[in-house]
This record gives sequence, structure tokens and C-alpha cells, in this order.
Amino acid sequence: MKSMQKGFTLIELMIVVAIIAILAAIAIPQYETYITKTQFSEASTVASGIETDLNLYYNQNGLPCPTNGTNGFAPAASYVGKYVATATIATGTASTGTATCDIQVVFKSTSVSTPLQGKTVLFQGSQSGGNFTWKCTATAVADKYKPEVCR
Repeated sequence: MKSMQKGFTLIELMIVVAIIAILAAIAIPQYETYITKTQFSEASTVASGIETDLNLYYNQNGLPCPTNGTNGFAPAASYVGKYVATATIATGTASTGTATCDIQVVFKSTSVSTPLQGKTVLFQGSQSGGNFTWKCTATAVADKYKPEVCR
């Protein structure tokens, strides 16, 4: 009588291990990019909270960009997150001569993906009617980690 083979041969096991290694080599960098994009989105979330407050302040007081603590405006130190270290407000003037209000968001230097550590995102607001219009720039961060609005 013939004996039946049971189990897998060595070559079959090696093929399975090779396939898993190839899939891991593709998936791990994509996962790291996804994590970095997710962490970058926190800058937009923090800035949008400030943007809402600045629009409300402008509509109530008619002043373009308050300093922290002016007329009850909340200090920027309260706008932080898990990955965002600071978010500060600065007054400026655009090349067109209109008042601007810039929000500078800085990522933490630890506990953040390496491409974002200590990097700055600038949200530039310029007056348009009763509100500000906002533009995002992050020149120190690679485009593959930024949303379309910041490229």
C-alpha cells in the first residue's frame, strides 16, 4: 500500500512566507503614511476651532484679529491636541493691503510621526465680507502627508 502525504512541503511553506513578506513590504509604508496623514489632520481641527472663534469675534466686534485675552477672546494656549503642541494667532497684512489673521500650528517634537515632528502649519485668513477666508500652507511637510487644501 502507498502511504499518503500529509502536511505541506518545504517549498510550499517558503512560497507562503515569501508572499507574506512581499505584502508586508508594501503595506507597512502605506500604513505609516496613513498614520502621518491622520496626525496632520489634527492641525486642521485645532485651526478650525480657532477660525470659528475668530469669525465670531470679527462679527461681534468688527476687529480683524484679536490678541489673546482681548474682549474675552480665549487664549491660544487652550488650543492644543494630542499631536499639536501650540496654536498661536498673529495679525498681519496681505499684499493687497487687507488685514489678515494667521494661525500658526506647531506639532510636538515627540509622540508624533517623524515627518511631522516640530513642523509648522500656517493658516492664513484674510477678510472677505463678514468672515475670513482661510488658506493652509505647510512648506516643511511633504505633500504626500498633507490634504489637498494644504498643497
